[in-house]
Amino acid sequence: MRTIRIHVDQSLAVGAELLLPAQAGEHVARVLRLNAGDEIVLFNGDGHDYPARIVSVGKRNVQVNIQAQQAPQNESPLSLTLAQGVARGEKMDLIVQKATELGVARIVPLVTERSEVKLDPARAEKRLAHWQAVAASACEQSGRAHVPEIVPVQALDAWLYSLVDNDALRLALLPEGTLRARELTFPSVGGLLVVGPEGGLGERDINALIHAGFAGLVLGPRILRTETAGLAALAALQALHGDL
Repeated sequence: MRTIRIHVDQSLAVGAELLLPAQAGEHVARVLRLNAGDEIVLFNGDGHDYPARIVSVGKRNVQVNIQAQQAPQNESPLSLTLAQGVARGEKMDLIVQKATELGVARIVPLVTERSEVKLDPARAEKRLAHWQAVAASACEQSGRAHVPEIVPVQALDAWLYSLVDNDALRLALLPEGTLRARELTFPSVGGLLVVGPEGGLGERDINALIHAGFAGLVLGPRILRTETAGLAALAALQALHGDL
């Protein structure tokens, strides 16, 4: 039987009774048509699942009681940050969704030299909230109890300047790269993977990345679209060095 997992952005504790947020409650009551006594699993991104039993179902309200706390062991041992040039429209949603399913730990939306998407502060804030919801939904589907962090949109230069000096392996997908995924050795802290937008990374971007210690990773002889490239790289890295 399928496990119904619901993300809630609040503290959870065994024995607590709580009212599901309006959107989640409506999904449980009107879409899934669950009833009092049915079981669901709640999670809030703290790394635990919270099996719960539905106490009551109203037209708009669903009350649940948390029965237990569990720690699913399904997070990848390979911690990867995907720094993705912001793609147009639904492409970015797809990238966030599938990267989450593939076990990415963190997503950094980047504005680069050839970025075609321009976001003012208000739109950027709305897109961030939307991407966070996409990631949470992907965790519901994939069984993850850790929701990957998605940080605000920022310029590539600003992100590079903010990087802490640790041992994370720094990689950028480049057609002229020479490193192959099978040749890599990851430290315990994992790695950073930069993927350009639709127009690819510009010369200024590449120079900045090289200066910041990033090496060029190549997936093969074919040029992949931005919505394919990062996901293919994540899948390859997880298969070779993670848990796929």
